[in-house]
Order: sequence, then C-alpha cells, then structure tokens
Amino acid sequence: MRNILITGGAGFIGSNLTAELQTRYPEARIVVVDDFRSGDFKNFRGFRGDVVAADVSRLDWNAQFGDRVFDVIFHEASITDTTVHDQFLQTHDNVEGFRRVLAFAAPHQTPVVYASSAATYGVCSGIQHEDQPPAPANVYAFSKVQLDNLAREHATKNPSWRIVGLRYFNVYGPREVHKKAAASMIYQLYLQMKAGRRPRVFRSGEQRRDFVYVKDVVALTIRAATAPHSGVFNCGSGVAVSFNEVIAELNRCLGTSLEPEYMDNPYAHFYQPHTQADMSRAAAELDFRPGWTPATGIADYVATLEGAASVR
Repeated sequence: MRNILITGGAGFIGSNLTAELQTRYPEARIVVVDDFRSGDFKNFRGFRGDVVAADVSRLDWNAQFGDRVFDVIFHEASITDTTVHDQFLQTHDNVEGFRRVLAFAAPHQTPVVYASSAATYGVCSGIQHEDQPPAPANVYAFSKVQLDNLAREHATKNPSWRIVGLRYFNVYGPREVHKKAAASMIYQLYLQMKAGRRPRVFRSGEQRRDFVYVKDVVALTIRAATAPHSGVFNCGSGVAVSFNEVIAELNRCLGTSLEPEYMDNPYAHFYQPHTQADMSRAAAELDFRPGWTPATGIADYVATLEGAASVR
C-alpha cells in the first residue's frame, strides 16, 4: 500500500485505522477526507499525511483528485449517531457518500473496504450470521443496508473488483472521547464509575453485547483490503457479555465496588437485546481471529484512559 485514501479518518475507528496504517506503511502517502461532523482534529496527533476537509456525499471527487490512483480506499465516513432520526439526512449522506466513493474507485477498480454495521441485523437474539436477511430497525441501519446493496450490485457486475464490507459490532477503545454521548457504553460507564457514581444501565443489565476492541477492528479492516473476493464480513469479538459483566470488569480495573443503577429503556422499539458476531467467515476467508477478549480489551482500554488522565 503506497497510496491510501481514508474517508472519516478524523473519527473514532477512522483515526485508529489511520494511525495504524501510518505505522505499518511509513512511506505511504495517506490522504484523509473528513467533514469533522463526528471527528476531531485531536485524533490526528502525529499524522503526517494530507487532510481534505469535505463532505464525501457532496465532494466532486474527480475535481479534487484528478487522475490520481489509490491502492486502496477505506470508507469509514458516516453519520454514526443512531439517534439521529432525520431520514433524508441519514440516507442521503451515508448512501450518496458511498455511491460517490464507488464511482471514483470504479475506473481503476480500486479495492474498497467500507464500514457496514451489525445494526443491519435489527432486533434479534442469538448469534448473527452474515447470510441473515437484513431487518433494520432505524434509519441508520437502513442506510447501512443500502451500502451493502450497492456493494453487492457493483461487485456482481465487476467480479474482479474487490469491495468488502465489515459489519462492525459494538466498538470501543481509544480516540472515541470526542463522541461524547455517542461514545461506547464502556466509555460511558467508565466515566460514571471514575467519578464515583453508580453506573446507570437499562433494567436489568442483562442485555448482552458483542463488544469489540478497536484494535481488533483496525486489524480486520486492514486485512480486508487483501480479501480474495468481494463480500460482507462480521467484525466483532464473537463473544456476548452483559452490561452487568462489563460493570464488574470495570470495577476490577478501577478497584471499585459500585453497584449498577437500573433505569427504564426509552428505545425499546428498536433496541437490540443481544448482539453476537459469528466470526467463522472472517476466520475461514480472511484468516482472522480476534486477539482481544472483552476482559483483556477493557483492561487495556482502562489502562490507556488512566494513563491519559495522569498525563493531563
């Protein structure tokens, strides 16, 4: 990878991806396109590449980059706040942004790795498999289904072109602080407990989530760039843990013994009670297996947060 384009590189996953690619490929020319709606310039600390401040759904890609050819495009740009219910805004910006990326990549069939979402599975229980029919329960998930549809259409017409989607599950880790209320529940609970408050979760705290550490997400995202063919892959830890278990782990890491405070769920009509990624396709086709368990990931993340706090 000598020439790399990353959309959404100022965001949570995008900035972790950008930093890791710069480490792995120090001689590569890396370009980030981001409109900073859900990103932060602070996430670019140490970045040596180029930043184009633009909305991917409105950018004139050919005018911006001319005949420049990239080796790979990582498409992470998206409205990521699932509580944004403006249907036009979510659908237009997420879908049209991807459509423009594909149009720009098409002439040279530049490999594209894009961010899909486990939200496409909808409100269901058990383990989620890539072949399950989509059942989006909110417009964010609906927009991600459209990305998968677009990718499949282009890949079917162009079998030699690699377009790979990753259905990210519940990602947590460094560089998400700027997301504030939209940051991971692990980070939200950490903040509450660090302040000495009882952690608040929906009643009765037994909802289970596949929390995947961002370091594994980045590793699989980079691996997907060399996938043997187009397709969609789950990106999770493969393990579902309850919020009560997360709180117990945070208590261990922080040396506290705070009991959960339970509250009613105002989002019950589209809230996923259980997420768990079937990671067998990623193992078989990409030779990828998560390296971080929920316990080791949370411990590493807390150590990072505590280290950042001591520096401040």
